[in-house]
Amino acid sequence: MTYGYARCSTNERKQDVERQKRDLREMGAEEIYTEYESGTKRDRPELGKLMRHMKPGDTLAATEISRITRSTKQLCEIVDFAVKNGVKLVIGAFVVDCTGGIDAMTEGMIKMMGVFSEMERNMTVERIKSGIRNARSKGVRLGRPPLKAEDLPKKCLQHFELYKSGAISKADYARLCGVSKPTIYKYIALLTDG
Repeated sequence: MTYGYARCSTNERKQDVERQKRDLREMGAEEIYTEYESGTKRDRPELGKLMRHMKPGDTLAATEISRITRSTKQLCEIVDFAVKNGVKLVIGAFVVDCTGGIDAMTEGMIKMMGVFSEMERNMTVERIKSGIRNARSKGVRLGRPPLKAEDLPKKCLQHFELYKSGAISKADYARLCGVSKPTIYKYIALLTDG
C-alpha cells in the first residue's frame, strides 16, 4: 500500500495542502494523511498514526523532504524506521527502496536533503528575526494595536453603567457582553482607568 503524507505549518485557512494531495495521488498514494503542524515538531499525531499503520513492503510518499520533517535528526529516525520495517520512501522523484536496506550513498543523499531542508527553515527564521529587529529599530510597533475604549463592543459600553452602579456582577456583565471573564476584566480596567 502507498501512503501519502501532506503537511503545512499553519492551519487550513492560511495554507492549502490540496496541491500536495494532488501530487501524492499522481505518485500513487492510495491513502493520504494530512497535518497542520510545524515540520520541526517531534510528535505529530498524523505522522505517528501513518507510521504505525505501515507494514513491510508499504510505501511512504511525500512531495519533498520538508513536508515530512524540517529536522535532520527526525529524518534519520524516519530512514531508520523505513530500513527496519522494510518500507519504501518516495520523496518527490527520489525513490529509496529500504526493503532490503540502503547503501551508504543513498542514505547520505537522503540525509543531505534533510540538512538542506533544515537549513532552509533556519534561514527563514533568521530572516524573520532580522526583519523584526529592523522594524523595531525604526520605531515600528509590532503586534496588535492598543485597545481603546471607543473600540470596545457597543454592548459593553451600553451595559457598563449597570456594572458600575453595582446592579450587575462581573459575571453578569461578561454574559451580557458575550465575552469571557478575562476579557471583561480588561474592558473594565480600560473603562475605569481610561
